Amino acid sequence: MKAKIAVLMVGCIMAAACKDMPKVAPQPQQTQNTQQSQVSASDDEVEKRIKTVGESYDGLYRYDYDSIQGGINGFFSNSARKSMTTGAPTMAEAEMATDNCDDCMPSEPFPGVIYEEPDWNTEGFNEVKESGIVSVQTQPFSTFGADVDTAAYSNLRRRLYENDGHGITDNALRVEELVNYFGYNYPKAKDGEKFGVVTSLTSCPWVEDKNTMLLRIGIKAEEIDASKGSNIVFLVDTSGSMFDNNKLPLVQKSLKTLQAQLTDKDTVSIVTYAGEDRVVCEGVKGSNHEAITKAIDSFEAWGSTNGEGGINRAYEIAEKYFVKGGNNRVILATDGDLNVGVSSEAGLIELIEEKKKSDIFLSCLGFGDGNYQDNKMEALADHGNGNYAYIDCSREADRVLKDELWSTLYTVAKDVKFQVEFNPAKVKGYRLIGYENRAMAAEDFANDAKDGGEVGSGQCVTALYEVITAESDREIPNVESRYNNSNQGVDGDELLTVNIRYKEPDASESQLKVYPVTKDMYTETMDDDTSWAAGVAQFGMLMRGSEYKGTSSYQEIYDRLKKDGRVMNDDLRAEFLYIVGIVNGNIKPMTHDR
Repeated sequence: MKAKIAVLMVGCIMAAACKDMPKVAPQPQQTQNTQQSQVSASDDEVEKRIKTVGESYDGLYRYDYDSIQGGINGFFSNSARKSMTTGAPTMAEAEMATDNCDDCMPSEPFPGVIYEEPDWNTEGFNEVKESGIVSVQTQPFSTFGADVDTAAYSNLRRRLYENDGHGITDNALRVEELVNYFGYNYPKAKDGEKFGVVTSLTSCPWVEDKNTMLLRIGIKAEEIDASKGSNIVFLVDTSGSMFDNNKLPLVQKSLKTLQAQLTDKDTVSIVTYAGEDRVVCEGVKGSNHEAITKAIDSFEAWGSTNGEGGINRAYEIAEKYFVKGGNNRVILATDGDLNVGVSSEAGLIELIEEKKKSDIFLSCLGFGDGNYQDNKMEALADHGNGNYAYIDCSREADRVLKDELWSTLYTVAKDVKFQVEFNPAKVKGYRLIGYENRAMAAEDFANDAKDGGEVGSGQCVTALYEVITAESDREIPNVESRYNNSNQGVDGDELLTVNIRYKEPDASESQLKVYPVTKDMYTETMDDDTSWAAGVAQFGMLMRGSEYKGTSSYQEIYDRLKKDGRVMNDDLRAEFLYIVGIVNGNIKPMTHDR
């Protein structure tokens, strides 16, 4: 289906449309330490809340991109539009290529013009092969790197709103990113500790076997003092592929959201790249919002995509203004569609592995659709000691770059790894839900040369396991061994041990923390955090058509989670239930005219 992109909407039509959009209270700050609400509301009030907030988000996908375009100072230049149309790598070549093509695009944008995009999709995702049930006898260790990325959730939301769920590949559904999109009421880190750690053991809502439990592991990173300031380099893709309203114009609005939070303690530089890289501004005080805004407004989309040149220049400038003991970070904004210089996933990994040795961290912000390269964005963030978010609308930009700015910018622990060791005398099997792309060999847990994940100030990480006890009748493939694990020295009630390794941001050696989990921790009823994380994971499994979804249903998820009191004051939770309701068919979505 061809996507239609309006260059400029008629002002009165836009005003009328916005007038009819449902109004909601300003979104509360969505930090990762969201407190559980004691709000008591009737079923009708909850349903109204879900519909109102959901339609507010839904409306963004009808109006937001076009209003963003209208809000940017000026439109892309005529030569830039020609370059995008012809695919010419330079401005001069673009002008030459369109000398005899006056009808390619109008000389100036005007209301009502609609352009047709090609009817093809070249989006790239790495394969996600869902984890299965594992025998403890053969694999007593489960090891993986932490993941605080949230791109999969907002990317899924965009596809559900714009395409009614069509064309969603299983490879785009990383369940751990859906779960970690939300805030949880985890304990703060104690003095001298890096994380507050919580574990819960309860009944598994999608498995009828009473001997299968749900294990939740949650950590909340310490919140740090950001008084030393930041050295930030915005690295912006301004190639022709970034022309669409949900790309460069949304990038501009997103970066303005971020720069509005900066002060004179921060230093900002901006590098753009297309056929070649260009330094737009360098070493500007974060408090000089006028100069930074002017630089952001100057972006134009044209030409090819030399990401390698842009990355090299951005790190060069970041090293020049390096703040010792402070936050040094490159923020890359792109659709990931690199086509000049180093552009393969393997090549980009090699490039960014070398760059991260400078102790400069990387944040990746993804934009757009049609040619979006999620695989390259994920690889850059994972190997660049950074995080990865997908910006599907201006409200998501607010969440990532305003509400959770310090979590996004300030890394408090790097190479964070989890290793859960199961007691074979008590546990028959297990399944880690998600984290397929973060799985590691058991021996890599203590190997400091192997990367884990990075966790920002105040961020939470959640992991869920199905734990099948020794009493269960469920059949699990096993391998016979002539050697028996006597399990000597282990507490008789100990089911498993959660081991966590991490490094300080400027350290090369890791530290180890150990947290045993015993059977007496089991409770029949899930707490709100466990219930919500489980519900989001169930949603992801249903969307994937997982063979492990058990008795999960969209209706059961909806009915259970709408009882969570936080739905009444947390827009993200209310909007998630709106999405579940649309997929289930009990909420009628808005009619899209884009």
